[in-house]
Amino acid sequence: MGFLSRKTKPAPATVDETHPIVEELQEMEEAVPQRPVQDDLGTDPLPTGPVAGQGTPPSPGGEPSPTPPVEEASDSSASVVDERTPTGEASGADDEGPAEAEADEPARMKARDLIAPSRHEAVAEEPAVDVPVKHAEVIAFANQKGGVAKTTTTLNLAVAFAESGHRVLCIDLDPQGNLTMSQGIDPDKVEKSLYDVLVNDMPISEIIQKREIDIAVSSIDLAGAEIAMSTKIGRERSLEKALKEVSGDYDFVCIDTPPSLGLLTINALTAASKVIVPVQCEYLSMRGLVQLQNTLKMIQENLNPDVRIEGILPTMLDSRTVHAKEAVEILEENFGDLVFRSRIKKAIKFAEAPVKGSSVLKYDSGSSAANYYRELAKEVLEHESA
Repeated sequence: MGFLSRKTKPAPATVDETHPIVEELQEMEEAVPQRPVQDDLGTDPLPTGPVAGQGTPPSPGGEPSPTPPVEEASDSSASVVDERTPTGEASGADDEGPAEAEADEPARMKARDLIAPSRHEAVAEEPAVDVPVKHAEVIAFANQKGGVAKTTTTLNLAVAFAESGHRVLCIDLDPQGNLTMSQGIDPDKVEKSLYDVLVNDMPISEIIQKREIDIAVSSIDLAGAEIAMSTKIGRERSLEKALKEVSGDYDFVCIDTPPSLGLLTINALTAASKVIVPVQCEYLSMRGLVQLQNTLKMIQENLNPDVRIEGILPTMLDSRTVHAKEAVEILEENFGDLVFRSRIKKAIKFAEAPVKGSSVLKYDSGSSAANYYRELAKEVLEHESA
């Protein structure tokens, strides 16, 4: 039963032995002298070891040598301070000494001066002067009724602007290509047209041809543009984006629209700042004006709040008929100042000029038909300056 006995076991004996590393540390401390610590003023403290005149090291017998009184120590420390900071003239000389020494020494280069400026350092630049950029006045000629002289008005008014010294661009947005043909260009033979601009985002400058005025040509392919653009995001603004490339190169951009209120006409109204509505002086043509107003209101609410009707232009006026006079009176009663003072009367020159591939102003510059559009150009320019 010895393994069940409750005899207490003797406590382990503690051996009072010093670890060898402790002895080594003590020897190192005795061998290395204590470093003086600087005070807050940046001056060296008084030496802690034996100083001449202030006692000697302890004697071998262990008796300490006599130490000087406290007052003497304070006097000696004061003397040390006095030596370091002399007063009077000597003090002034010391103050000038470091300044002169710093002036004689070359300026020390800093590390940041030796490397390239970092991206966080602001580079001082002169403020850029905002130069106002003039953008072209975009005018759309629109009426969903066909045969009201939209193409004739677009071309001849543009040429009248050019005669006044303005830079003009015409855009043929009608798939029939009548404006393109009126400048002697066959729409069936053009390789690139507005179809490529609207559908394939081609720069509009690549399809501009120079005739009496610059013209962005059309082709029969434009008839399929609405279907091709049906899945395109932002399709209503395709023409507006394309015109940004050349907006600063022209004073006026005149857009001939198709006789409908489809996607092509919506592109024209979205890009335009003004709309001129040619209206044949007949009842059915005037009826289409109300539908155009409703479409324009939707454009203003959703796409282009700045577009507005510049004016309503009575065209193909036959002053010999009572019906034509009554139609003009109805326009003025309902639309007031929106109706232009200019009247475009019927003339055979308007039919003959496209055959020659030119405007009426070039085909017969002195004719009454040419003067109709010169007067209209003056009226539009008066509105611009007003």
